[in-house]
Amino acid sequence: MNTRTPPLGGLAAPAAPGGDGFWTELDRAQRAALEAAARPRNYPARAPLCYQGEDSDHIIVIRSGWAKVTSTTPDGHEVVLAVRGPGDLVCESAVLGSRHRSATVTALTPVRGLVVPAGRFTAFLDAHPGVWRLVSGTFVRRLDDADRRVRANVSAQGARRLAMLLAHLAELSAAYAPPSADGSVDIGPPLSQEELGSWMDASRETVARALAVLRRAGLVRTGRRRITVVAPGALRAFARDPAG
Repeated sequence: MNTRTPPLGGLAAPAAPGGDGFWTELDRAQRAALEAAARPRNYPARAPLCYQGEDSDHIIVIRSGWAKVTSTTPDGHEVVLAVRGPGDLVCESAVLGSRHRSATVTALTPVRGLVVPAGRFTAFLDAHPGVWRLVSGTFVRRLDDADRRVRANVSAQGARRLAMLLAHLAELSAAYAPPSADGSVDIGPPLSQEELGSWMDASRETVARALAVLRRAGLVRTGRRRITVVAPGALRAFARDPAG
């Protein structure tokens, strides 16, 4: 079983950006059975893995790469709900609930996935009952993550709210790519300022100002769709500080 990083010192964190660990939680026999039921598929960056509102006919396990989960409001506004990465299960809730998909999943980077038709996935779960509990646990964690996101957006503003999100993303990214020799961590998912703003319920301008604060404090470095957390511990401390 993998070990999940706890929230920042009890601080309400934004919705967890992936890291559900579905694939890593499976044993060798379960992985082999799921691979036998799946077909591998590669998705280029910006390609959709599934669409909001479509019929549910498959699930996907991300084997490498990053994807974002978004929902479109009735007025056409796209809201970032989460980021999913290596090992995560996506496009699954509609399949298991026999309903239309409630969100769109889009590749942020090239994604290599295992695509499992809905019927084969439910048959796999029936043949491996223990995995049902794993899937249920994934649902519960994601609901908890959504609740923490709401509380975080109420309890913090501006630079502190962004620091909470970036610290969490840094923890996730470090699980898949070791920190640099100086301890800095490159954020894996290449999110734009607009996407970060959508995720934390803020404008792009608010994100730009918050990034400027964090850069001046020596906590992050930025480039085009690239953010490096220079000092993860200091960033977590900033996120916990109500004066941040």
